[in-house]
Amino acid sequence: MRLTAPSGAVQPGIRRELIKLLYTSMPQVMAITVTSGSGAIALALVSGDIGYALISCLILITAGSRLYSLRLYKLRLANFSDEDVLRWEHIYGIGAIAFSVGLGLLSYRALRLGDAAGAWMSFGLSMSFCVGMVSRAAVRPWIVLSASAVLFAPTIVAGLLRPELGYKLGSCMLFLFWVMLREASRHLSKAFIERLEAQQALARQAHHDFLTGLPNRVAFLSALENAAGRVAIIAIDLDGFKSVNDRLGHHAGDSLLRQVAERLIHCIGPQGTVARFGGDEFMLLRPVEDGPAGEDAAVALAKRVVEALSLPFFVSHEPARIGASAGILVTELTSEAAIGTASLLEQVDRALYAAKRAGGGRWQWSGDAAAVLHEAIWIMDQAELHWRCTLRSLPLSLAGTKH
Repeated sequence: MRLTAPSGAVQPGIRRELIKLLYTSMPQVMAITVTSGSGAIALALVSGDIGYALISCLILITAGSRLYSLRLYKLRLANFSDEDVLRWEHIYGIGAIAFSVGLGLLSYRALRLGDAAGAWMSFGLSMSFCVGMVSRAAVRPWIVLSASAVLFAPTIVAGLLRPELGYKLGSCMLFLFWVMLREASRHLSKAFIERLEAQQALARQAHHDFLTGLPNRVAFLSALENAAGRVAIIAIDLDGFKSVNDRLGHHAGDSLLRQVAERLIHCIGPQGTVARFGGDEFMLLRPVEDGPAGEDAAVALAKRVVEALSLPFFVSHEPARIGASAGILVTELTSEAAIGTASLLEQVDRALYAAKRAGGGRWQWSGDAAAVLHEAIWIMDQAELHWRCTLRSLPLSLAGTKH
C-alpha cells in the first residue's frame, strides 16, 4: 500500500478551515478511545496473553496523546500562523496513524493466535475507527489513506498467512475496500474544498469591489470602526474620468479604474487600506504618528496619490490622462470617541469638495479656511438652486404680479 503525502496545493485560508474541522472530533475520538481501550484490556485479561497487554498499552498511550492534542489545539487556536496550521495537521495525522497501528496489531495478534472472538472484536473496532475517521478526516485524504493503510495492513497479512481459503479471500476483499476508500476520501475532500472556496468567494464578494478587487464601502467602514489610534483618512475623486469613459467606452473606463486601483495600492503600501466607494471615488485609511509627523505623512501620501494619478494611463491601445483631487482628515480614533464614522466621512468629503471646487488636481485639509469657504459657497449655490426650482413650480399668478 502506497502512503500519500500531504498536498501543498491547498490555499492557506482553506487549509486553516479544513484543519479546524479535524479538531472538532473530540466526542468521536473519546468514544473510540473508550471502546478500543476497553476491548483491548478485556482481551488481555481474558487470554492472559502478553502480546494483548502490550498492544493495550500502545492503544491507551496513543489515544491519550490524541485527546491531549485535541484539547491543546483549542487552547492555542487563536494565535496560529499558517506554519502552525500545517504543523497541527501533521500532529493530527501522526496521532491517527499511531492509533491505527495499535488497532491493526490487535487484529494481527488475534488472527495469529487463532482467537476467533478476539479477531471478531478487533476487526469490529478497526472498522468502527475507519468509518469514524472517514467522516472526520476526509477533508485531508492523506490522513485517511495513511491511517487506513497501517490499520488494514496487519489484518491483511495475518489473513494471508492463515491456511484457510476464507481468510485469504477476506484479506483480498479488505484490500479492495481500502482501494475504494481512497477514491471516496478524495471525492469527499474535493467536495469540502469546493464548498469552502464557494463560501470564501461569497464572503469576498460581500466585502470587495468586483471590478477592481479592492475592499468596498462596507469593508472600509468596518475597518474604520475597528481602527484605533491616530489615522489619516483620505478621500480621492478622479478628475476627468467621465470624459475618458464617454470617449473611449465603458470597457476602457473599467480598465482605467483597475489601473487606478493598482497605483493606489502601490502608493499606500502594506500598512494602509484602499477602498472603492463607487464610481470614481476611493478612500484611503492609514495609521500615522502623533503630532506634526503624522500630518506630514498624510500630506505626503495625498501628494503621492495625486501625482501618481496624473501620470498617463494606457487604455484601449492609446494613452489617456486624468487627474485626482484629495481631501485629508487626520484624527484620533478610540472606542470611547463620541464622533461616528458618518461624521468623519462627511468631514473628509467636505475637504474633497473644496479641492474639486478649487480646480482639482490638488489636496485639501478638512477644516481649512479654504474648505470652509468652498463649503459655504456650495451651500449658497444649493439654496439658490432650491428656490429657483420652487419658484418655477409655482403657478404664474403666484410667481409674479402685474401692475
